[in-house]
Parts: sequence; C-alpha cells; structure tokens
Amino acid sequence: MNWLKNNVNASRRGFLGGALGSVAGAAALGTMWADETIEAYQGNVRTASKPTDLKITDLRFAHIVGAPMSCPIIRIDTNQGLYGYGEVRDGASVTYALILKNRLLGENPCNVDRIFRKIKQFGFSARQAGGVCGVEMALWDLAGKAYNVPAYQLLGGKFRDKIRIYVDTTESHDPKVFGDRLKHRIEQGFTWLKMDLGYDLVEGTPGTVSHPVDVTSKTTARTQHFFTGVELSDKGIAMMSDYVAAVREIVGMDVPLSADHFGHMGVNSCIRLGKALEKHNLAWLEDMVPWQFPDQLKEIKDAVNIPLATGEDIFLKEPFIDLCRRNTIDIIHPDLASSGGLLETKKIGDAAMELGHAMAMHFAGTPVSFMANVHCAAATENFLALEYHSDEIPWWQDIVTGPDKPLINKGFAAIPERPGLGIELNPDVVKQHLAPGTGYFEPTEQWNNERSWDRLYS
Repeated sequence: MNWLKNNVNASRRGFLGGALGSVAGAAALGTMWADETIEAYQGNVRTASKPTDLKITDLRFAHIVGAPMSCPIIRIDTNQGLYGYGEVRDGASVTYALILKNRLLGENPCNVDRIFRKIKQFGFSARQAGGVCGVEMALWDLAGKAYNVPAYQLLGGKFRDKIRIYVDTTESHDPKVFGDRLKHRIEQGFTWLKMDLGYDLVEGTPGTVSHPVDVTSKTTARTQHFFTGVELSDKGIAMMSDYVAAVREIVGMDVPLSADHFGHMGVNSCIRLGKALEKHNLAWLEDMVPWQFPDQLKEIKDAVNIPLATGEDIFLKEPFIDLCRRNTIDIIHPDLASSGGLLETKKIGDAAMELGHAMAMHFAGTPVSFMANVHCAAATENFLALEYHSDEIPWWQDIVTGPDKPLINKGFAAIPERPGLGIELNPDVVKQHLAPGTGYFEPTEQWNNERSWDRLYS
C-alpha cells in the first residue's frame, strides 16, 4: 500500500511514467487495486478547478484610455479563484456591463450559452451591446481556464494556424504621403490594407460637393446619410478616384485595399462614386449607408461591381442572416464586441458562409478583445481578415502577458494555446493608462442587489 501511495504522489507531481503507467505495474495491481488507484489519483491530483462547482462571485473593471480608444476591461471572479477577462466595446460605457452583475452572481460561468441567452436582452445595436459581449468574452476565458483548453477549442477547433490582420493607417490629404504610409505597412508584412476615403478630401475645392450652406463633413456626424442633402459632383468624384489611383500607383494592384468612411451622402452619390472606383480593384466598400437600410444597400450593391461590406454595429445573428438572404451585401463585417461575443459571431460567420458570404472582422480595442477575436477567427471557416487600429500605440501589446510578442508579426497574429483567451493583464501598464477618476478593479458592491423581473414572456 505504501508503494501504491508513493506512485500516486509521483503522478501528482507529473511523473506519470512510473508503475501506474506501465503494463506490468497495472497487471500486478489487479482490478481492485487499479480501481483504488484511480480513486486515489482523482482525489489527490491538483487540478485547475472543479468546473461543475464554479460560481460567479464578482464583476469589476479597469477602464483603459488611449488604446487608441477608450476601452473598459472587465474581470469576472469565481469561488475557486479563477477569473476571466472581457472587454466592453471601444467608446462604450462600462455601465452596460455593471448592470448585468446581479444577474451573473451565483451562475456557473461554464454555462456560457445559457447565460448569454439570459442577458442578451440587455444588449442592442453598436456600443449598447458592449456589456453583454464583454461578459460573454470573460465567460469563455473562464470556461477555457476551468477545462484547461484555449477558447477556440471550445468553439469547435480551428480552421487556420494564424490570423490575417488588415491594418488601418492615418489619413493624409496628400495621396503620395498616404500611399507611402501604406507602402510601409506592406514592408511591415501586412497583406491587407485599408483606407478612409471621405469626401472631406475634396470638399475644400469649389465645385466638388453640393450641400446646404451650413452643412459640411464635420456637421453631419449625427445625421443619417439620406437626410443631409449632400451630393458629390462629377468633379468631386473624379478627384476622389484620382486620389485612389495615386495610392494604387504606390502600393500596386496586387494587395487587397479596402475603403471606409465615405461621409454622409445620398445613395445616388454612393453609386456614382462606387462606379468610378471600380477600376482600382478595391477589396470592399464599407458602410456606404447605414446597415438598417437593406433596400438602399442592395441598390448600391446591384449597381457597383465592388464588394460591399457592413455589420460593425449589428447585434446578434438574425440581422446578419437577413442581409445575407436578401443578398444585400457581399461581406459581413461584425465587431465581436457588438455582435454578441465569440460564439454568436461564429454562428454569424457560419450562417453567412451557408448563404455564400465571407466574413471580415471589425476591431478597435485592447489586446483583451483582440485575443477574443483571434480565437473566434480561428474557429470560423469563412474568415478573411481582422482589423487592427493600434500600430502607433507603443504600449498596446504590453497591456497583456502570456502570448509571444509581438502579438502581430509580419501581418499575422498567432493563436494562443494557453487556456481561455490565453492572456493575463500587466497591472503596471494598465494602471498607467486608466481613465481619470477610475481605479484598478475596485469593488462594485453597489451593483450586487439591483433586481427586476426580466422574463420576456408571461
């Protein structure tokens, strides 16, 4: 019996090649002793957690600014010392997550889908979904840690070993300056580029844009495209096309180049501009009009021979499926921090794939949300590329520890093999970039006891 205990203790220390691992040793023990050995092993081996007994005990936050956006990171704690990180979408209020706290306390975080279905009623389009999605990220981080597997494995495994990144680049009204900046991206190893192409590039030139006298590209931010009275002239469209031509002359025609932020103008101007840009072989035209207007999107798509993309502000899979079934767009473009988190975004990608559409992913947060995107992209077959906004932020990747650095190497991100999202926070770096007046995961007891009757049926 002492010999047996010694071998159990050896297995606990990770030396599994002893008598318990040998055929001769197992045969010598006999059936009764083998059963007792297994029970002893299960009772003594040190494990990360007992997943069935996990309970959520707390939700706290640390609000980072300048990454380049304002990004609240949340931490969900449990009764076993495990915790999971998530992120409320860039620019959103952490309150969207805190209001969910009382609905999470006591729940087993491994029941990710069930909890998501419980709380998704508190999300909405764009940044109002940030709390629900941030919680969902943290639950996958916790579940992966509880079962000692990376999040992508819990989503069904991976389709690729690295994640292609498409990179945003600082604007310039001078196409040569901007083209040189994009060429530098290629030299860094990026294989997919993106540019902002707004009519602000030309509106300072007389005869390029017709608009009411007090309306400019800066004053229309809160007015949807159809209601601004802005239309482009042939001269303005030609100048914008020439701008892209000058950029293409520098970066070449081989690299995919997407375009975004055209400005709030009417559908007819979108169509005329799109037609003028066809010769430049753009990878997609993004959010030419708001996603809530599928008929207008389809009008543009049917008239322009460039792929159309939208989706960064859509919450849940149903609107994406509707857009795909209507053949309103070519490429779906969810932001995981708005679309519903990892599992819902994978469902969105899978549904779009069945209907013949590819998926790119919008992202503008910290490495916490970035790694959630990486795991989801790995597990979704029709994925194209993931957005990256923070190349000029020197401390961005230092927010986290765990994965190999750099997080983005020659235009690709490695997929972490550590449990959960595969990252830990670097407290020193996070504390240097907290929003004024906020602390580092301080208590939030004031959100513990809010109560309401949330059921959606009688």
